[in-house]
Formats: sequence, C-alpha cells, structure tokens
Amino acid sequence: MNEALDLYCERLGSGFWAEPLNAVTNLAFLVAAALAIRAWAGRKDDLPVLLLALLTGVIGIGSFLFHTFATGWSAIADVAPIALFIYGFFFLAMRRFFGLGIGWAFAATGLYLAASVGAVPLLEPVFGGSAGYIPALLGLVGTGAILAGRRDPRAVGLLCAAMVFCASLAFRIVDEPFCAVLPFGTHFMWHVLNAAVLYIAMMTALDRPRRRKTV
Repeated sequence: MNEALDLYCERLGSGFWAEPLNAVTNLAFLVAAALAIRAWAGRKDDLPVLLLALLTGVIGIGSFLFHTFATGWSAIADVAPIALFIYGFFFLAMRRFFGLGIGWAFAATGLYLAASVGAVPLLEPVFGGSAGYIPALLGLVGTGAILAGRRDPRAVGLLCAAMVFCASLAFRIVDEPFCAVLPFGTHFMWHVLNAAVLYIAMMTALDRPRRRKTV
C-alpha cells in the first residue's frame, strides 16, 4: 500500500511535490464544491445536492493526496470518492429526473454498477486506464438524451456536462502519449474540466420543479 506509483507524465521522482500541476489543480474541485454549496445555500432544502457538493470537496482532497504521496492507499483515497459521486449522482438522477421509487432507483443503480464493472475489461484495450470512466460518460449521455426526448430542459445541463467530460477524458488519455511533447503532461486538465463537469451536474440536479416530492 506504501509502494510508490508512477502513473502520470508529470511525475519524474518520488518527492511530495513531484506532480505540482496535478496536485495544485485539485483546487478546482474545492472551488466547484464551494460554488455548489453557495448555490445550495439559497435553497437549503436539497440535502442530496449538499452531500454531492461536500463529496466534490473530498474528491479534491483525495486526488491531492494521490498526486503528492502517489501510493496505494492514496490511490484508494483518489478513486473511492469519485466512484461514490458517480453512483450517488446516478441514484439521484433515477429519483429526480425519472421519478423512480427508492427501491427501483437502487435496483437501477445496482444494474448500472454491475454493467460498468463488466464493461471495463472490454473498454481497456481502447481506453486504457481511463476505461473505468467511459460508463460514467455514457450514463450522462443516456440520461441527457432521454430527458431531451421528453423535452425536459434539464437535458441541456447533462449534455453540456457530457461534452465537457469528453474533453476531460481526452486530456486524461493523451497524458502519456504526448509526454515527449509536453513534459508536464495533460492530466492536470482532467482535474480542471472534471471539476466543471461535477459542478454542472450538481447545478442541473439542483434545478428541479419544486412541486415534485423526489429526493
């Protein structure tokens, strides 16, 4: 768990600040969290979005730990909050956007989780270490497309988040291939754009008809 990991172009050593850009850009998640909490404060009636905002801050902290310590335990601190956000947001989407009951929403989220895990080995030959995030992108696109078909204005937010996520994934994927050209890598843009994705997703979830008694 304490073995040093060297996964990104920027890291050239084992020091704490061996990935300065990758470390510092995690501030973007804290900014996204703060802005989401400020938006929530105007309502104070949306606990799920508040929890997602707090989780966004935890994502920034976990990612900072990974890009400074770069060990097995810090890798868990990095990916675990991200996974919680993805599946937590999917559950909220099932409840809020489609009006599913708690049981059906849990069932749908469980199926989505199983499908996501099962798809990773199939996606790895094409997307490498970023394969685990492709199901999240497909979830955003699929949910946004269904809402668009229903002429739900919240489709715009989800589809915008999906477009930003595409760019974010592109920067993550080309980090190593472009390393000879860009010694500092491109992974830091994954952080900046991902923070924007989470913020857009949270704002889309926050924008809901008040008459609906959903989570």
